[in-house]
Amino acid sequence: MRRTHYLLPTLKEVPADADTVSAKLMLRAGLIRKVASGIYEWLPFGLRVLRKVERIVREEMDAAGALEVWLPVVQPKELWEETGRWTYYGKELLRLKDRKDTEFCLAPTAEEVITDLVRREVRSYRELPVMLYQFGTKFRDEIRPRFGVMRAREFYMKDAYSFHADEQDAEKYYKRVYEAYTKIFTRCGLQFRGVEADTGTIGGSFSHEFMVLAETGEELMVSCDCGYAANVERAECRALNPGSPEPPLPPEDVSTPGSWSVEDVAKLLKLSPEKFIKTQFYVADQEPVVALVRGDREINEPKLQRVLGCKVLERANDETYRKVAGCEVGYAGPVGLKERARNPKFRLVADLSVKDIVNGVSGSNRKDYHTVHINVGRDYQPDGFYDIRVIREGDSCPRCGETVRFSRGIEVGHTFKLGLKYSQSMNARYLDEKGERVPFVMGCYGIGVSRVVAAAIEQRHDDNGISWPLALAPFQVIVLPLNVTEPNVMGTAEKIYQELKDKGVDVLLDDRDERAGVKFKDADLTGIPVRVTVGEKKLPAGLVEIKGRDEAKPTDVPVSEAVGDVLRRLK
Repeated sequence: MRRTHYLLPTLKEVPADADTVSAKLMLRAGLIRKVASGIYEWLPFGLRVLRKVERIVREEMDAAGALEVWLPVVQPKELWEETGRWTYYGKELLRLKDRKDTEFCLAPTAEEVITDLVRREVRSYRELPVMLYQFGTKFRDEIRPRFGVMRAREFYMKDAYSFHADEQDAEKYYKRVYEAYTKIFTRCGLQFRGVEADTGTIGGSFSHEFMVLAETGEELMVSCDCGYAANVERAECRALNPGSPEPPLPPEDVSTPGSWSVEDVAKLLKLSPEKFIKTQFYVADQEPVVALVRGDREINEPKLQRVLGCKVLERANDETYRKVAGCEVGYAGPVGLKERARNPKFRLVADLSVKDIVNGVSGSNRKDYHTVHINVGRDYQPDGFYDIRVIREGDSCPRCGETVRFSRGIEVGHTFKLGLKYSQSMNARYLDEKGERVPFVMGCYGIGVSRVVAAAIEQRHDDNGISWPLALAPFQVIVLPLNVTEPNVMGTAEKIYQELKDKGVDVLLDDRDERAGVKFKDADLTGIPVRVTVGEKKLPAGLVEIKGRDEAKPTDVPVSEAVGDVLRRLK
């Protein structure tokens, strides 16, 4: 491809609204252009990268036995009502009506439509297992689109769904897809890690995220040398070691005027936050819930939602707080809470960290007072103790007990063991060997194809621009004639360019009549892995310069050996 015939508009200045490295570089290097908030055009240069990711994903999904389909972007309300997600998916679901006032949504995912397809077409256990996948545009009406294409409203992804006769076969396929994902991201040239994850709005019994490791990643994950890895939403916490044994003291109310936060009250009473019991109020599927955690810790809401088994979990508003606690916001505590509550029908759950607090401190359920020396069992009793706190630096691995490490990453893939979640709600069944109609066991597997492109840039860049892994590079080689008006320079560049094309190499010839500095800066910005420079200074000696994008200096190579040198580098 010749640069003069190619739409590759690079920018010198960083766009003002670009908030990540990948967003800045994708705009500057001519991969994308912004149309509206969270909506982007993909230019030819960016689309080449997108298609290379797609090709790798398609090859590995085909090798895993999946069959490609094409599903609609516009999906009918009725299917989403069958699973209940029309209501509780949230405002991210963009709803619309056609001219007949029939309601639809723009697909953010495809569980409903694929389950409907299979329940209509797959009748017998003899047709199982089956795994179907598609590449398609998705739309989620993000409240605050950010990070370029990584948190866009419209994005491109691969989603796959498997249907099985039993749990054992579903788990076998889950492992098969997990291995396929490992091959995909390895082939993409990325450093990544598969971690245990929360199932979120997709649902199911368990899931894994595939995270591209990058310091700029928005996701925080924990890992251990024993092999344990999870994102912070899913990471398990061990029970904390109890402090020094001390005799329980009688409870006492103390005045704490104007102080209600753990930090303020701890300072006032000259006590450690570890002595405090933090009392937080939620609404789970419209029912109030009170959750307790140690004062220096935070509630992990996805964990709490799993413990409660609810579809929707929200922080309680002030009115609900007062109704349940019978006091002003900030002064609630577990002692006598059920007796004081105006509406006693609520669950009281506690984190494991609360279990060993002796002579603790919490609100007195009346304004400007806290109670000291409270103890579980004697003064209050939760309905149960669970792991519902956020893991933090210094915590122990739930598997081996060693201290976990924290790192950042970018989610590019997610696998889910769905089980019967969608097949039961949509009455998707097959005939088993006994002739009985039983629900399919399902799995779900997604890859954010457009996200992979951005994640690769976040992981591989420097001050000068992008540094593509070879497998994803829009072009593998760029040939730079430094003076296109000099016949010998241009002739040599044309010869190398044509020979590389004949060898099947993706090569770009920068035949623009531009200054050498402009061409070098654009070559570094766009990140093409190998650069061949043909200049007037070296050419009389029969030499050209060849430089890898990550190499500090170019190497002089005889013209006759240039193509062979490039091919060796590409291998």
